Formats: sequence, structure tokens, C-alpha cells
Amino acid sequence: MESVDLLVVGCGPAGATAAREAARRGLETIVLEKDAVVGSKRVCAAGLRPGFCETFDLPRSLVHCDTPRLALFDAAGREHAMAFGPGHTSTREELDATMAALAAREGAQIRTEALFRRVERAAGRAVVEFADLRAGERRRIAARYLFLATGASARVEGPQLQRLAMMEWPRGLMTTLQVRVYLDRPANAIAYRTLEMHYYAAQDGRQIIAWMFPKRDHLAIGLGVLGKMRGEPLRAELDAFVGRVHDRLYPHADVVRTKQEGHLLYGGMPRPALADANLLIGGTAAGLVDATNGEGIFEAAMSGRFAADAIAGARDNPERAGARYSALLTQRFARRLRHRVRLMRFLERRPARFGMLFERLARSPRFVEVLQREDCDRTMSDRLFLYQQALRFGLGAVTRRE
Repeated sequence: MESVDLLVVGCGPAGATAAREAARRGLETIVLEKDAVVGSKRVCAAGLRPGFCETFDLPRSLVHCDTPRLALFDAAGREHAMAFGPGHTSTREELDATMAALAAREGAQIRTEALFRRVERAAGRAVVEFADLRAGERRRIAARYLFLATGASARVEGPQLQRLAMMEWPRGLMTTLQVRVYLDRPANAIAYRTLEMHYYAAQDGRQIIAWMFPKRDHLAIGLGVLGKMRGEPLRAELDAFVGRVHDRLYPHADVVRTKQEGHLLYGGMPRPALADANLLIGGTAAGLVDATNGEGIFEAAMSGRFAADAIAGARDNPERAGARYSALLTQRFARRLRHRVRLMRFLERRPARFGMLFERLARSPRFVEVLQREDCDRTMSDRLFLYQQALRFGLGAVTRRE
């Protein structure tokens, strides 16, 4: 049986960042990735917040489009545009593959077609069993630390993972479907400068969050709905949404080809427990996703960085490392992400509230600017301003008759 300092399960932004930064600090690191090609099956709009490449020392060649404009569409289809960032777009194939390559360059071993099955504890180590799909064998690795970064479909179950389990997890899962639209000529110029988010009701009344993100050679057009939705109605919802985007942004262009892809995402509360001594969980598997827009790449990569920092700082003290990791993540993200879930549920109860909020954002550039900052970067003036805006919006939303 192999032995390693850090075993990472999942090679998305969380796992690849943890592997890269841990290997750079001298930790022997192995990454298990279930897919044959890193990033090949990720369904994601792949929007990156301003400064993402600089924050994580990634090449700017990853960026397809710089998008200085954010357009929010309310339930009535009204557009509310505002300055943003600029943000950036990429694809998960390029992003994840690049991050994995950089981790390998630092000395981490990336093993594809390796499917995580279960974990046990023995002599203070996490003993992981995985299926080597290429060889058709079951194998085991004993790790001083285990970092689970397996996305929304994370299997956090079994006797050794009970303290990390979350009974409410299935209620936060979203069914998503996205199509990549390749055109014979460019769409309208505004499409390549804009991140679009749409909020409206599905045919069955459930809230839909839909998006259009421009890429170098295609438009990523998709939607998600909380809970499960059968394939036929989900495809019908996507077809209707794609039709509306077509009429606005590329009525003059012919579609050369499309690529449809579906997956589970997450839009609920963060996990209350993020570590159990030498077992750590990060990225989407930790529930680090903004429920209002599905953003989670930045949070995922930061969770990988925090994991590497905590482990490197306390290699021989798992309790201390786990506590340090939990504290870093909780302080940085938990409060904001919980607020975003509550805000989303408040808006969903009366869909007209989306339009009210978007109108307020479009009228106040400072509101948009402050919301883009992390809690740790906000001044006391920023916080007071946000409380005032929240109070005004809340009172208006409750008293207004829709």
C-alpha cells in the first residue's frame, strides 16, 4: 500500500490548488481524478471574478472574454445592466487542465481514471480505497491528510465521514443543463462584453437561474433549477431560453453545431463541518457556492489554498490543522454564503422582488461595487451602506403589493 503526505480527491479548482500549493511546500501529494481528462465533464458557465488569474498565479491566456458589463433579467424579462469588474470567462476544460498541469509541475502526481470509493482510519492515517479504472483494479493509499474536493456529487458518507455529513445536502442540489452554441459568424458585439443572468419561473413554478456567458468560439447558454427535473421538461425549458437568447443576440447567425451537457450543481447552505482532524472537505463539496448566481470557482480555489496552508503549518498535528482550515473558510465565506441563500429564498417567495432588487443595483454603482468585495475587504462605511440598502429593500419588498 502506498503512503503519501496529502491525498486529494478531485482535480477541479479546489483540488488542483491544494495539490499545487502543498507540493510547492514540500508535501508529497497525489490527486485522484475520476475522469480520463481533467475538466472534460464539468458543466459550468466558467465565469471568473476580476483578478482571478493574478490571485492564483494563472496565465491570462485562460481568459476568453473580458466582460465589463453584468446584465440581470427579472421575471418579466426586463434587463437591468450595470458595470462589473471586468469579469472574465473561460472553459472548465482549459481552467482545470491548466491548474492540474501547474500542480504537476510543482511535483504533485495527477492520476486520472481513479474513482474514490471509501476511506478508513488506521494508525492516524486516512486509508483510501479507489478504483483504478484503467487497470481494472481496486487500490489503497494511506495518507497523512485527505482533502475531498469532489464537487456537488460528493459522496460524504460512511463511518469515517459522519462528522462531515450533512443531512440537508440533497435539498440544495440543482439540476442543470447547458448548451454550447457555435455560430458561423459572431453574435452581436454586446454579447462578448456581457455576463447575463436570468431569473424566472419554470413551467412547474420553480425558480430558474439561467445564464449566457460568452466564450472565444461559442456562447455558453444554460439554466439550473433547484431539485430534480426530468430530462424532457428540462430540455424544453432550455430550448425556450436558447430561443430568447437567439432572438436578442444572434438572429443573423446560423448555428454550426451545439454541445449539450448536464450535471448537478449546488445552491444551498455551506456544510456546517468542514474538517475532522486530518479529513478536510473543500470547494463545491463543502457547499462553497453563491446561491444567487452559482459562483463557486473562486471559493473552491481559496479552499484549496487554505487546506495547503493549514496542513503545511501543522503537518504533525491533524487536530490543529483541521481546526485552522475550518476557521479560515468560515471566517472568509460562511457568513456571506448563508446570507445569499436566505436572500435567494426571500426573492423566490415573490418573484417581483428580483426586479426591485435589480432596479436598485442598476441605479447605484456603489451598491454593485461594495457587493463585489469580500467581507474582509469591506470598510465600516461599506458595511453601514449595505445595511441601509438591505433595510430599504427589505421594507419595500415586504410592503409592496405584487
